[in-house]
Amino acid sequence: MADLAVVSLSGGMDSCVTAAMARAAGFELALLHADYGQRTQEREKRAFRDIADFYGVPAARRLIIGFDSLKAIGGSALTDPSIALPEGDPDRAGVPVSYVPFRNAHLLATCVSWAEVLRASAIFVGFVEEDSSGYPDCREAFLRSFEQTANLGTKPETRLAFHAPLLHLRKSDIVRKGMALGAPLHLSWSCYQGEDRACGRCDSCALRLRGFKEAGLPDPIPYAFIPDELAPGPR
Repeated sequence: MADLAVVSLSGGMDSCVTAAMARAAGFELALLHADYGQRTQEREKRAFRDIADFYGVPAARRLIIGFDSLKAIGGSALTDPSIALPEGDPDRAGVPVSYVPFRNAHLLATCVSWAEVLRASAIFVGFVEEDSSGYPDCREAFLRSFEQTANLGTKPETRLAFHAPLLHLRKSDIVRKGMALGAPLHLSWSCYQGEDRACGRCDSCALRLRGFKEAGLPDPIPYAFIPDELAPGPR
């Protein structure tokens, strides 16, 4: 029987491609989704379920976890509607207000707990450090330190390898990798504020659209607006 990997699956493009890469590496998938009161939580859960269905992941290996504490703590434009979401410049300096304070530590800890129960051997996350929004908890140094902590704090027979295969890729490379693996990018959802159509204006939409533009491919999800400089067309 193939080894089992717990994959953190938000439903976005990066986590969708990460799941495809875990499957391509020969792992059986256990998919975990975090519901932390984000603006598009219902749309993200739909993407999670659709991707899980695409890969035929059984119900026993699908888990949606609620992090009500992150919503209560606030401090992020994703969980506090009174904070305006930034638009138009995902390359701005500093940590953006869409950063959810220390979210990925909560997420990784939950992945570790579930992996220990399932006797999984690996954890896959869609962290992107090179071409991303600049979140401090998506850095390789953070992931490696957490991997060490997880293996110190679990049962002696638990040995978990943490994988972030997209960590040093550009968005265009992620798009190409997903297409090459047949990842269901049409089922993924990356927008921070739209649920019927992606807004095309938030940082996440801008990064995704730029990735498809640079890859020379059309994005298969619907948009309410696409900036002229990110519109699909010949390169």
